[in-house]
Amino acid sequence: MPKFKLFKDRKGKADQARNNKFVKLAREIYMHARRGGPNPEANLALKNAIANARAEQMPIENIERAIKRATATAGGEDYEEIIYEGYGPGGVAIMVKCLTDNRNRTAADVRAIFNKRGGNMGESGCVSYLFDEKGLLVVSREAHDIDEDSMLMAAIDAGAEDIIVNEDLYEILTAPADFIKVKQALEGSGLTFESAGIRWLPRTTVKVEGENAEKLLKMMDAFDDNDDVHDVFANYEIDDEELAKLGG
Repeated sequence: MPKFKLFKDRKGKADQARNNKFVKLAREIYMHARRGGPNPEANLALKNAIANARAEQMPIENIERAIKRATATAGGEDYEEIIYEGYGPGGVAIMVKCLTDNRNRTAADVRAIFNKRGGNMGESGCVSYLFDEKGLLVVSREAHDIDEDSMLMAAIDAGAEDIIVNEDLYEILTAPADFIKVKQALEGSGLTFESAGIRWLPRTTVKVEGENAEKLLKMMDAFDDNDDVHDVFANYEIDDEELAKLGG
């Protein structure tokens, strides 16, 4: 498993970016509350969605509002999860996870983003074989006084598959089916997470630079700005020096 970096907001529009994130997190909470009920202790998908929202410092009232709307409205929106696949500039493989109440609208929007920025949307399965679906738990080393050996043992004892050690983060990998179990075990030992969720992680990465890198970053920003796009997984790698040239 190669090392990878989590996608960072590069636009400098902190308030707008956070508001966009809150809209998407609220939609996920709404979907899981509507499907599995409003009690997070009896609805693990909802519990995890709430935990993710709190990790992003989403206000409690926003979370409660999303749950109330899901359970108090008859005939409200019914979101579904869809993953679109395609290629970006430089042959980068991209998977776009969407939560939508209008499949036709979302498919058209995602296809337009691919096409307008030098990529193309493909059929289901065209790039997913280049990724592995894993649970990912990200622990800040600054926030926890725990050395690498102790972190590794705690993760393995909890049922994790592997751990990636970075300068400022521990990235703990699990099988998707074991994600909740591992997360709860590590929380029980006092750990908190910068982020936690099921993600598609690339088996290998493609290095992009120059015009391809610029187009690709604009494509990522366009996906990020679309309300229906919940997450994007890609196998690109851009050097820090190249990012600095692009103003990233």
